[in-house]
Amino acid sequence: MTKKTAIPLLVLLLVAALGAGYFLGMGRHAGQEAAAPSAETTAATETKTQYTCGMHPFVIQDEPGLCPICGMKLTPLKAGTGGQAAAERKIKYWQAPMDPTYIRDKPGKSPMGMDLVPVYEDETATGGIVIDPVTAQNMGIRTAPVERRDLSRTLRTVGLVTYEESRQYSINSKIDGWIERLHVNQTGQMVRKGQPLLEIYSPELVAAQQEYLLALDSGRRLAESPFPEIAEGARRLLDASRTRLSYWDISEKQIRELESTRQLRKTLTLYSPYGGIVTEKKTFAGMRVMAGEELLQISDISRVWVNADIYEYELPWIKLGQAAVVELPFAVGKALEGKITYIYPYLENETRTVKARIEFPNPGLELKPGMYANVRIETQAVKGALAIPGNAVLNSGKGQTVFVARGEGRFEPRAVKTGVGDEEGYVQILSGLREGETVVTSAQFMLDSESKLREAIQKMLEPKKEEPAGMPAKQEELDDLFK
Repeated sequence: MTKKTAIPLLVLLLVAALGAGYFLGMGRHAGQEAAAPSAETTAATETKTQYTCGMHPFVIQDEPGLCPICGMKLTPLKAGTGGQAAAERKIKYWQAPMDPTYIRDKPGKSPMGMDLVPVYEDETATGGIVIDPVTAQNMGIRTAPVERRDLSRTLRTVGLVTYEESRQYSINSKIDGWIERLHVNQTGQMVRKGQPLLEIYSPELVAAQQEYLLALDSGRRLAESPFPEIAEGARRLLDASRTRLSYWDISEKQIRELESTRQLRKTLTLYSPYGGIVTEKKTFAGMRVMAGEELLQISDISRVWVNADIYEYELPWIKLGQAAVVELPFAVGKALEGKITYIYPYLENETRTVKARIEFPNPGLELKPGMYANVRIETQAVKGALAIPGNAVLNSGKGQTVFVARGEGRFEPRAVKTGVGDEEGYVQILSGLREGETVVTSAQFMLDSESKLREAIQKMLEPKKEEPAGMPAKQEELDDLFK
């Protein structure tokens, strides 16, 4: 091969090599471009992170922020709760994010110009609430188990020392007259049984003395009469005169003195039939009194009562015969032990308490009526009671409610009936809960408001029942939906 033919052949081979390289590169680039859309498609199908409100799960946004309803911080949805799973959920209705009572059956705008958000069927169960765990932690939700425990309580209250009512006496005159002299003339004065109280002048008493003396003389003269009827009549007249003086509280000593002296007395003395202290004095020397008018009040304080105030919620703990300890403020370290002997069947209007009576002997008169005392009552424990913390119970005018934690952020309102509460803050559950369940002990007010809002919306969405012909239609007020 000559030099002239070799050069063109070499150039031709070089051009062919360059062309082959160019087409090979174009083919690889086309392959890469064909593979690139596949990667983008994969990225598009990946689950995109969305954010929701723990108190309002129907609020779902693509970016973090605050809930437009309650202002709480949005939390990311769990894997599997959005994307295809969310698309499979059935939308029940649409509502305004700023006004949950504005509800429509299709997408649109709220009165404020905001897009309506969907509410799914699994979010509208009456009373049930689903809250994201992160939100629950931010809300400060705490729980406690429903368990069996012994409930006991020591009641501490105040008592008032008072008179024993069966030992209070009223002193009065059986006849009209005038008080000539008072032997007992001070309130608080000690009086012995049989001690002179006062001297009274009464024309009726003077006449009764004269009649008795005449009957006494007649009886002696006619005692030897041969006619038994006459002697018996004189004896009955004497007995009647003597009985009249006795019924007017004239003592046997004064009657015998009248028999022996045969002298009429202007005044006669009234003696005390009871012992005690004068608690009230209503008469004065020289005062005219009427028959039956109260002159003095005498009370025997050798035994006294201590009435302890028991509030209504403490009544289930109080039983007859329970031991009680009474401590006097002026005698530090000294305590009197007694038992509850009576529980009054009514409440005091001023204090709204029930009185529990404790009786004590008072030999040294140390307990004085009107004195305050500290009372401690040891109650009987309730064994094996089903109990929860008292702050878990929501009290309303219609009943009592607790929120049961069902797990995975689900909470259910439950009506319960409670019994007694102990001094550690636990209350007895009579019905509504089972042992081993878990109840919410804090932030349940927020759960309750959300639960009632959803219940109200559910009621508004229910179709109205047709009333039978001739029956008046029932008009349900909107406020009743939120009760």
